[in-house]
Amino acid sequence: MIIVRELAKGFAVPDLKRRPGLSGQDPRMGNGVFHSVRSVSFQARPGEVLGLLGPNGAGKTTVLRMLSGVLSPDQGIIEINGRNWDRQPEKMRQQIGFLSASTALYERLTVEENLEFFGQLYGLNRDMIRDRIAELSQQLELEPFLQRKVLELSLGMKQRASIARAVIHKPEVVVLDEPTTGLDIMSAQAVLDFIHSQKMANRPVIFSTHRLEEVSLLCDRIAVIMYGCSVFEGELATFAGTRYPDALRQAFVACQHEASRHPQGLSGMAG
Repeated sequence: MIIVRELAKGFAVPDLKRRPGLSGQDPRMGNGVFHSVRSVSFQARPGEVLGLLGPNGAGKTTVLRMLSGVLSPDQGIIEINGRNWDRQPEKMRQQIGFLSASTALYERLTVEENLEFFGQLYGLNRDMIRDRIAELSQQLELEPFLQRKVLELSLGMKQRASIARAVIHKPEVVVLDEPTTGLDIMSAQAVLDFIHSQKMANRPVIFSTHRLEEVSLLCDRIAVIMYGCSVFEGELATFAGTRYPDALRQAFVACQHEASRHPQGLSGMAG
């Protein structure tokens, strides 16, 4: 289980001191700091898929980068299976399988060589790596491509290989940042099937997406972020009255309009 409580993260923007007029462009700007994330809280239980939703620029990627250990939060708590990891980024990376647009593979190595390399980085022995490659290759339909260099792969196959690389160490929690963006139908379906397999393995999954059809199909619950703050966390039916994508879309638009009216007052709010 992963619990996130009141995460916050700001970034220094020195130009704001010289051009104070910029601070009026976004309620999160002020005093030379852009407060990308102001107060975000949610949780994902074992075997639960949590959809992280929000418009572009809401702070979703910053939140996910804090979960992955890439960024350290300015405040807040990240707790995995009862332990607080937010101030131990190296150890937290062992707990999290994180995939984002910047998750890299070595293009001149084969898929298998990449997985072996990253497995070694996570401290897996040779037998463990072999077993994990076999398991993930079956789940992600990678068997025919294991001996292919990454630079020879299609975008969809690269994404499948990137997912395998992200979870080669069998993490406690899987975190995916827009994993189906740009993929064709079959590749996207393979990713969704993988998410479902993690749910069946009783592993919490957090993934951000703009595709509400995916949310409708996969998510047990959602967390909505606006202007760096949590504005909703709960069941889909509570948010929209139903799981249907059209209803989710209408509820999301209404939520965004309401948040735009009172962006300064969102901190600490969740419905």
